[in-house]
Amino acid sequence: MSMTEKIKIVLVKKKMTITQLAEALETSQSNLSKKMKRDNFSEKELEQIAEVLGIGYEANFILEDGTKV
Repeated sequence: MSMTEKIKIVLVKKKMTITQLAEALETSQSNLSKKMKRDNFSEKELEQIAEVLGIGYEANFILEDGTKV
């Protein structure tokens, strides 16, 4: 599942639009939509999205034995 798909799912659960998310991130709806279309987000942007949505965010690799890196 792409990061854009995950963001869209969270927005539905939070009853929030892309426009509202863009406003909360202090960016334009057009800019956010372009990033979502390309599925091109930096780690910092994903952390900011989680922060404005009031949710947690984790990024890690998980090895075969369950170890997170």
